[in-house]
Amino acid sequence: MSIIGIDLGTTNSLACVYRNSRAELIPNELGEYKTSSAVSVLEDGSVLVGAAAKERLISHPESTAAGFKVWMGTDRITTLGALSFKPEELSALVLRQLLQDAQRYLGEPVEEAVISVPAYFNDDQRCATKLAAQLAGLTVKRLINEPSAAALCHRHAISGGDCRMMIVDFGGGTLDVSIVDCFENIIEITAIAGDNHLGGDDIDQVIVEHFCRENGLSLTALSPGARASLFRQAETAKIALSGAPAAMISLQQGGQQSGLLLTRPLLTQLCEPIFQRVRQVISQAVRDRDRVGRIDDVVLVGGSAQLTVLGDFLEELFGRRPAVAAGPDEIVALGVGLCAGIKERAEDLRDLVMTDVCPFSLGVATYNDLHDKTPHMAFLIQRSSMLPASRQETFYTLQSNQQALRFEIYQGEGYFASENLKLGELEVQVPPGTAGEQSAAVTFTYDIDGILHVSARSSGGDYRDRLILNSRLHLTEEERAQALERISQIRLAAQGTQRERYLLEKALSLYQQSTGRLREAIAHLIRHFQANLEQGDRISRERVYRHVQKQLEQFQHYFQSDPFAEDFWADPEELEDTDEDTEDEE
Repeated sequence: MSIIGIDLGTTNSLACVYRNSRAELIPNELGEYKTSSAVSVLEDGSVLVGAAAKERLISHPESTAAGFKVWMGTDRITTLGALSFKPEELSALVLRQLLQDAQRYLGEPVEEAVISVPAYFNDDQRCATKLAAQLAGLTVKRLINEPSAAALCHRHAISGGDCRMMIVDFGGGTLDVSIVDCFENIIEITAIAGDNHLGGDDIDQVIVEHFCRENGLSLTALSPGARASLFRQAETAKIALSGAPAAMISLQQGGQQSGLLLTRPLLTQLCEPIFQRVRQVISQAVRDRDRVGRIDDVVLVGGSAQLTVLGDFLEELFGRRPAVAAGPDEIVALGVGLCAGIKERAEDLRDLVMTDVCPFSLGVATYNDLHDKTPHMAFLIQRSSMLPASRQETFYTLQSNQQALRFEIYQGEGYFASENLKLGELEVQVPPGTAGEQSAAVTFTYDIDGILHVSARSSGGDYRDRLILNSRLHLTEEERAQALERISQIRLAAQGTQRERYLLEKALSLYQQSTGRLREAIAHLIRHFQANLEQGDRISRERVYRHVQKQLEQFQHYFQSDPFAEDFWADPEELEDTDEDTEDEE
C-alpha cells in the first residue's frame, strides 16, 4: 500500500511517489507527468479530465471548467452541461484521475496522499482540499505548503552547509513566497506570504484585455469559444516571448481578422500592476522574518517561473538574477513526494528535519469594555510562528455576576473580529463575582498538520477543550455518503484511450477555429479518426493516430503563425492532406 504526494495545481496537477531512494514522478496515460486541471462533461454525462478536457475549453466552453482551484473554500457552483459542481467536487475528479494513474503505474492500491496547498490557503480552503481528497477515495492526514515542498526538494537536491534562500512560487493562479534557513539536514521555514488570486492567469488576462482594447472589441460580448481561444493564445504568446522578441495573437470572427503583435517591452508594461503586487508579497515575507540575515539565494519555482519578464522584474528588485529551479513546474510535486517518503519513514530520509510556520494569525474576539459593541482580535498565535506552536492568554469577565466566558475563535489579520474567518466557539462557566474578578486561561495549540486545539480553564475550575474542525470537511455520515455516491457515479469517458481522446478533442478545437476548406479538411480527419476508433484493430488505430497527429501539428502551426508575416501560408490547400496513404498501408 503506497502513500503518494500530489501537487494539486491551478493549471496542472502532478503525482509523485518515493521509492528506490528517490522521488519519482508518476506519468499519466499520455506518458506525461502533468495532468491539466480541467474537467469537461460530455453529452452522455461522462467526464473528461486532463489534456482532452482542456482542449474542450475552446470547442465546448459551456461544459468545461479549469482554474477552479481559486474557488476552493467557497460555495461557488459551476454548471457544466446538465451537471453542477462545487469547487471541491471538480478537484475531486482531478484527484480521482491522478489516483487511477498512480494505481495503474504502481500496480498496487493507493489510499493515502500528502497534498500541497498554497501557503496562504486559509482553513476553509485547506479543509475543502481534504474534502476533495475524501471524495476521490483518498485519506489525507498531511497538507504541505507548496513553497515548503519546493524548498524541501531544492535543498535535498543540493548539498551544502548553512544557507538562507527565498522561494518564489509563481503558479497559474497563486503566488507564494517563503524564506528558508538551511543547516545540514535541517530545513526551517521562517516566514511565508502569499496571494491566492495572483498568478500566470492574471498575465493572460491583461494580454487579452489589451488585445480587445486595441481592436475595439468587448471581451464580455465575445462568444465563449472566441474568449477561450484568446486566452489560449495569450498563454502561448507570453511563453514564446521568453525566447523570441515578439509573438502574434489573432482572432477571426464574422469574416473580420483582428490581431496584436505582442512584444517583450509591451508585455513588461502590461504586467507592471501585477509585478507590484508580487513586490508587496515579497516585502511582507521579508518583514515577517524576525531574524536578521542576508538571503543567499532567490529561487523561482512554479509554472510561470521561466517567464523572462518575471525574471527581469525580480532582477531589478534584488539587484541580481534569481535562479530558476531545475524543473520549476515539477519541483513542488517532487517535494511532496519526499514528504510522502518521510511519512512512510523511508530509511534514507529519517534524519531529514523540516519545520513550517503558521500562515495566518489565530486568536479570539474580545471587548475592551461594556460599551464596546464591536469585538476586536486578541491574537494568541501570530502568523509566521514556528510550528508546532502553543500560546496561552488570560481573559476576564466584563460584567458583575457574569456566569460564563464564551470565546469565538478566528483566523486572519484584521483588527476587528468580523474581518477574519471564524473557526469555532468555546465556552466555560465562571463563578459569580464582581466584574474583572473571574477569568479563564485560554490555550491555543497548532500542530504541523494544521490542526488547532483550543482549551480553556476558568477560575472556578471549569475546563473545556476541543479540536477546531471545519464543518466543510466534517460532514455528517449521511452528507458524506451522498457526496461520495454523487462523485462515484460520475464516470470517466470511455471512447478510446486518453491520448486518442486528447487528439480527437484537439481536432475538434481546431475545427472551431477554422473556416472554409481548412475546416472541411479537419472535419474529414475527424470523421476518419472516429470511424477508426470504433472499428479499427490495434495496428490500424496506431497508424491512423500518427497520421492525424501529423496533420494536426501542421494545422496548429498554421494557426500560431503570424498572419501578417511574409512566410505565412497563403494557401490553406497546402495544408490539406487525404488519408489515402494511410488507408493504402492498412
